Amino acid sequence: MGNREMEELIPLVNRLQDAFSALGQSCLLELPQIAVVGGQSAGKSSVLENFVGRDFLPRGSGIVTRRPLVLQLITSKAEYAEFLHCKGKKFTDFDEVRHEIEAETDRVTGMNKGISSIPINLRVYSPHVLNLTLIDLPGITKVPVGDQPPDIEYQIREMIMQFITRENCLILAVTPANTDLANSDALKLAKEVDPQGLRTIGVITKLDLMDEGTDARDVLENKLLPLRRGYVGVVNRSQKDIDGKKDIKAAMLAERKFFLSHPAYRHIADRMGTPHLQKVLNQQLTNHIRDTLPNFRNKLQGQLLSIEHEVEAYKNFKPEDPTRKTKALLQMVQQFAVDFEKRIEGSGDQVDTLELSGGAKINRIFHERFPFEIVKMEFNEKELRREISYAIKNIHGIRTGLFTPDMAFEAIVKKQIVKLKGPSLKSVDLVIQELINTVKKCTKKLANFPRLCEETERIVANHIREREGKTKDQVLLLIDIQVSYINTNHEDFIGFAKYVKILDCHVIRKGWLTISNIGIMKGGSKGYWFVLTAESLSWYKDDEEKEKKYMLPLDNLKVRDVEKSFMSSKHIFALFNTEQRNVYKDYRFLELACDSQEDVDSWKASLLRAGVYPDKSLGNNKTENDENGQAENFSMDPQLERQVETIRNLVDSYMSIINKCIRDLIPKTIMHLMINNVKDFINSELLAQLYSSEDQNTLMEESAEQAQRRDEMLRMYQALKEALVVIGDINTATTFTPAPPPVDDSWIQHSRRSPPPSPTTQRRPTLSAPLPRPASGRGPAPAIPSPGPHSGAPPVPFRPGPLPPFPNSSDSFGAPPQVPSRPTRAPPSVPSRRPPPSPTRPTIIRPLESSLLD
Repeated sequence: MGNREMEELIPLVNRLQDAFSALGQSCLLELPQIAVVGGQSAGKSSVLENFVGRDFLPRGSGIVTRRPLVLQLITSKAEYAEFLHCKGKKFTDFDEVRHEIEAETDRVTGMNKGISSIPINLRVYSPHVLNLTLIDLPGITKVPVGDQPPDIEYQIREMIMQFITRENCLILAVTPANTDLANSDALKLAKEVDPQGLRTIGVITKLDLMDEGTDARDVLENKLLPLRRGYVGVVNRSQKDIDGKKDIKAAMLAERKFFLSHPAYRHIADRMGTPHLQKVLNQQLTNHIRDTLPNFRNKLQGQLLSIEHEVEAYKNFKPEDPTRKTKALLQMVQQFAVDFEKRIEGSGDQVDTLELSGGAKINRIFHERFPFEIVKMEFNEKELRREISYAIKNIHGIRTGLFTPDMAFEAIVKKQIVKLKGPSLKSVDLVIQELINTVKKCTKKLANFPRLCEETERIVANHIREREGKTKDQVLLLIDIQVSYINTNHEDFIGFAKYVKILDCHVIRKGWLTISNIGIMKGGSKGYWFVLTAESLSWYKDDEEKEKKYMLPLDNLKVRDVEKSFMSSKHIFALFNTEQRNVYKDYRFLELACDSQEDVDSWKASLLRAGVYPDKSLGNNKTENDENGQAENFSMDPQLERQVETIRNLVDSYMSIINKCIRDLIPKTIMHLMINNVKDFINSELLAQLYSSEDQNTLMEESAEQAQRRDEMLRMYQALKEALVVIGDINTATTFTPAPPPVDDSWIQHSRRSPPPSPTTQRRPTLSAPLPRPASGRGPAPAIPSPGPHSGAPPVPFRPGPLPPFPNSSDSFGAPPQVPSRPTRAPPSVPSRRPPPSPTRPTIIRPLESSLLD
C-alpha cells in the first residue's frame, strides 16, 4: 500500500475513532506500537523522526537516548506537543520539545551518561498522523561509561524487552551498514520475542558511510542473512546536515537521489529509503486494521440490533403531538395492567431469582404465615383449665352439678374463636403491603413520565385502602358467624358420648420423671418416660415406648407431697397404696421427682383426672383464696377435675374444626374482595381516573433523564451506522498484504558461536566488501574479482597448499595480535581457505581486510 493509500486511510480511521468516541467506547481500535531497537549511534532516533516527519529528538555521539521515549501520536486539528510531566503546557516549537527531552533525561539520570528505565511520555497532536505509539529506546551497549552501572548491558536489554515482548509491537531492528550484521544484538533480541519473524523489520542505516567500493547489496536483497520481512536501507541526515538545519523533506530527496545514483542499489531503489519503510509499516498497520475490523463489525451490528427497536420509536418522535401522548398513555396503562397480573398470577417473564414477590409471597402468607400465626396462638394450659373450672362452677352456682354443663363448653369455645380475629386481620395487612409493593414495582416502567407514575401509584394505592376496610369487615363477619352458632353435631366433632367411650383408653399425660427412692446399690435415681392413662401409670426406658419397664395400676393409689431435701434440686411427690401394700417391688412409696414445682403441680392434676386423689391429711394445707383471685393448680374435687378434662378435650376437638374452616375461608375472602377486585379496577377504571385526575399533557411530561436518554440513543444509533459505513469504506479502500513465507534465519541464533577448525566451516559474513589493498610484510594479496553485475560469484583461491591454523583465541573472528584493528568497529571475520563452494551456496564477498589477516 502506497503513501497515497495511507493518506486516504488516515481520515477513514479518524472517522472510525470519532464514531467510537460518540459511542463512549475509547481505545477500541488500538493500533500497533513501533519500537526501534539497535546499538548506540545506529540511527534509531533519525529513523523515528523520518517516520513522524518532525525534527524533535536529541542528537549527538555516544549514548544520547538514555531513557525510553514513549511517543503517542494523536489525531487533532491543531499541531502541538505535551509532556506527561508538564501537564497543561503545550509545546508548538519542536526545538523546545528537544530541549525538554534533554532536560528531563538529565533530571533523572544525571549529566554523566547515566540511564533510567523510567519513560518520558510525550504526546504529539497533529492532523497528519494516526493514533500510534512510537518508542525510542536506548542503544544496546556492553561497556559502561560515566555513571553507568556495571550491568549496563543487562539493564538495557531488560528495558527493551519490556516493550518488544508485546504482541502489538512492531520491531524495527536498526543496524548500521558499516558494522557486522551477523552480530546484531537488535536482530537477536527480536528473534527471541518474535521467532516467526512476523513483527520484525530489518533497517540498514549509514549506507552512505561504507568504505569506497563496498556495498550491502546482498543483504538488502535478503540473500545474505535473510529475514522473513527483509531489510530496508535508509540514509539519514549527517550531523553536518543537522547542524546546517537541513529539513527532513530535503533529506528524503537526497536519500532518493543516493539510491537512484548508486550502481549497487539503483535496481532496488523503489524498495529502499524512508518512504518505502513507511510503506512497509503502513502495510502492517493496514493488515492490523483489517484483521481487527471483523470483530468490530460483529460487535457494532449486535449493538445496532439491540437498540433498533427502541430507536424506531424515537425516529418520528414529536414531544408535543397530542395523538402520540394519548397513544402512549393508553399503551402504558395496558402494560401496567399486564405486568400487575403477571406478578400476581405468575409468569415465566422476568423471573425474580433473589426473593419471593407478588403472587408467590401472597401464597406464602396464605399457606405458611397465616397458619403459623394461628399455631402461635397456643393456649396456656394452666390458664385454660382455670377458666374451664371457673366456668363450670359459675354455671352450677350454689348447687353441686352432677353432669358436665354444655354452657361451659360453649363459653370457652366462643372465647377461643374470638382470638382468631388477630391472625386473620394480620394476614389482610400482609397481603395489602405486598400488593402495594407489587404496584410500585410495576410502575418502574412508567418512570420516564414522573407525574404519570406518581398518579398511578396514588390511585391504585387509594383503591387498595378502600378495599382494606371492606375485606376486614368481611373477615370479622366470618369470625362472628362461627361464634354465633356452635355446631356440636358436626361430623368431625368428637361429642360427649364419643369422648366417654374413648376416655378409658385415653392417654392423659406423658413426660419424663425420675424415680428418686431407689437405693444407691440398685442403680440410684434414674429418669424414665412415664405414660398416664385412666387405668394405669407405665414407664419406659425412653420416649420411643418400645421397652416397658413397669405398669402400675391406679387402684387404691393416692398422692402426697414430699419435702425437698437440702442437697437436692428436684421437686418430689409420692404415690402410696391406701391398703398399706407395696406400690413398686419392695417399696411402700414410689417417689417421683420433677425439675420444677410447676411440673409437680401439673402431674398431680393429671393424676387427679385419672382418679388418684391427694391424701386427705394434706387437704387443710391447700386452700383456695377466692377473694384475692388466687387459685390452686388443681382442684380437690375429683368430679370437677374430670369435668374440666372432658371440656378441655371437647374444646380441642371443636377448635380443630374451626381452625380448618378459618384457614380455608380467610384466603378466599382476601382473594375475592381484595386481589381480584384490584385487578379488575386496574383493567377497567384506572385509565378513566387518570384522565379525570390531571391534564393529559401534564401526565405525559417526560423526565429530563428520558429526554437525555432519547438523544443518546439516537446519537448512538447514528454513530453505529457511521462506524459500519466507515468499516465498509476501509475494506474497499485497502488491500490485505499477506505475510512473506518463512526463511531460514537460524543464523541469528548461532551468530555468536565460533566455527570449528574445518575446511567446510562457513565463513563469518560481513556487510561490506572492500577492494584489495597491498599488505606490507605479508606477501601479495590474492586477487579478487571486481564487483559487477555478477559479483556474487565465489572467490577463487590463488595460493594452494595446506591451510594455516586458526588462532587459539576464544573469538575465532578476532584479528591476530600483530595486526591492529579499529576499536570502534567490530573486527572483520577470518576467511577460511577451501575449495570453491557449490553453485547452490550463497555468495559471500571476501573483504580485503580479511585477506590481509592471512
